[in-house]
Amino acid sequence: MTTQKLLGKNAIVSGGSRGIGRGIALALAAEGANVAFCHFRDDAKASETVAAIESLGRKAFAAECDVSSVSGIREFYANAKAALGDIDILVNNAGHNITEPFEEISEDSFDRMLDVHVKGTFFMAQTVYRDMVKRGTGRIINITSQLAYKGAPTLTHYCAAKGANATLTRALALESAGTGVLVNAVAPGVTNTDLLTPLADELLDTLKAAIPLERFAEVEEIAPAVVLLAAPEGSFFHGSCISPNGGEVMF
Repeated sequence: MTTQKLLGKNAIVSGGSRGIGRGIALALAAEGANVAFCHFRDDAKASETVAAIESLGRKAFAAECDVSSVSGIREFYANAKAALGDIDILVNNAGHNITEPFEEISEDSFDRMLDVHVKGTFFMAQTVYRDMVKRGTGRIINITSQLAYKGAPTLTHYCAAKGANATLTRALALESAGTGVLVNAVAPGVTNTDLLTPLADELLDTLKAAIPLERFAEVEEIAPAVVLLAAPEGSFFHGSCISPNGGEVMF
């Protein structure tokens, strides 16, 4: 049972076809929001997610978009806005993950990691923010990671990207103060999604051993943090980071 606390709101979720992004999209829809999401070469899962959103009685829009392309971001946003109307909530979730020893990370691999996580988040936020400021209202929620605060071996480029997004959140929150646009972050702990697939078993064991609750999160345990920040109850969160991580990072 939901309260429909987001009834009439329109949301964008980047990387919304599967994993945490899909969970967020469905959680927002369950609370009454119409949802647009982008994906990268994931038509089948995107279609399933659209159907799931619509089954909740909400409007849905999905399109392929490589968030490392600023022109792609702007085209996606224009189409999402045309489909749903003014966007009230932006969730920057699109991600990319690969494990590599630090000394073997190539320039191309480094660039791709930062392009997806940092450039994508920055310019998606900028694109949506301009209209939010004009209307004097909006919520921007960046999905970072607990690894932004503690790091992890063979994930130095990923950790650097997530750390950048945590700092970006704080900087934009300071700049947006007084505009009516609230900017926050969610830093999930390790969550059971497809992003774990490329990780070596040894690394997964190391990551799990570091969690006081001795398990990874489920998507349904992450999405409520986003709903809180998007909802009326989140009106005094600004520049904050909620971290559902099983006790791995306490701050």
